[in-house]
Amino acid sequence: MESVSDNSSFSLSNTNQSPKKRQYGLFEVMGIEMEYMIVDRSTLSVKPLCDALMKEVVGKIVGDFDNGSIMWSNEIVNHLVEIKTNGPVKDAVSVIQSFYDNVLKINGILESFNAMLMPTAAHPWMNPYTETHLWEHDSNEIYDLYNRIFNCSGHGWSNLQSTHLNLPFANDDEFGKLHAAIRVLLPVLPALCASSPILDGKPTGISDTRLETYRFNQQRIPSITGSVIPERAFSEAAYYNLIYAPMMQDVAPFDPEGILECHFLNSRGAIARFDRGAIEIRVLDIQECPLADLAVAEAIKEVLVLLLEEISLETLQHWHEKELLEILLNCITNGEKALITNMDYLSLFGISETGITAGTLWKHLQAKLSGKMHPDLDFAFKQIVENGTLSSRIMRRLNNNYSHENIKNVYRQLVQCLNENKLYL
Repeated sequence: MESVSDNSSFSLSNTNQSPKKRQYGLFEVMGIEMEYMIVDRSTLSVKPLCDALMKEVVGKIVGDFDNGSIMWSNEIVNHLVEIKTNGPVKDAVSVIQSFYDNVLKINGILESFNAMLMPTAAHPWMNPYTETHLWEHDSNEIYDLYNRIFNCSGHGWSNLQSTHLNLPFANDDEFGKLHAAIRVLLPVLPALCASSPILDGKPTGISDTRLETYRFNQQRIPSITGSVIPERAFSEAAYYNLIYAPMMQDVAPFDPEGILECHFLNSRGAIARFDRGAIEIRVLDIQECPLADLAVAEAIKEVLVLLLEEISLETLQHWHEKELLEILLNCITNGEKALITNMDYLSLFGISETGITAGTLWKHLQAKLSGKMHPDLDFAFKQIVENGTLSSRIMRRLNNNYSHENIKNVYRQLVQCLNENKLYL
């Protein structure tokens, strides 16, 4: 869930330019947000210490800490902290060191609490029904309302960490193009970045368990999440009519005081932020280190550029969410091993075969992107594609041994990857 604060990774209020004077065009900048678990250094179990972390750096409990190029924020649960670009940045490579420095700074502070950050999109043995501690400080009335409506103690609420990628549009025309391309790419993103194969101390059989649980966390009001794939809305007016208006109408009986706001409430896999001039992609499981997340973010941007260069807008906008959802569900379950047999979909990426795995599709795209990204990100992206999703790499290291000690050993290795900003290969 997004932080209540409007100090977004893409908020123009964090720059020196007024949003009325400056609207960023397609792919001109990006904003990136990363969520990490706070865990005990000895046991790796979750520790609800985000408020204590904030108090250490600010002197009092606050929801945000401005650390220059990077902002720290709370989320709905107190064992999670989000770090994000403090306003738009030109590209992903420019903030690799900044994100890593902030990971180290946070870990340095948490050390006095015998705690540290842990990566991946789901804690492998957290019991969300007994270990959930909601954020109890500023803006907690919104979190309290969510808890009353949805009961936020399940895995789909209190045990999920993601990376959000924000990409800009300057006007309605650019929004329509960007939304069309993002909708088409969303289904295969779990085949690149799934990192949540373990829940409750055992394998789930699902590559992207975070996204699978996320799909159902607001079933009481289905219009909030929809099909995860957004509807075919390619203008601001169409978006409000198709998505925001029904959602706000459905939530109204549960929110008589009008606390919830449409941009905050929308939980699709990509959400339009007309207040910021950006679309936020939310289906990305967080990886093992900032280098991996930023390589994924840059690669996604470059694939979207290719789609808009090579495919007609009419073709991109044609795809119904139900067709795309079928591919998404396959990739959520099977990751890079998902078999894609929709030839019309494959043709969007220049593939004429009758059926290939999602992993093969990403290898095809990686080859097309070679040389378009900074060498550090290009190399990391290639390693991710060649070695499979982090979920697959975790499962290979576990090697069918799901004892608590073996799972803890593997996740301790992932913590070390975060500490060294290196891939888990």
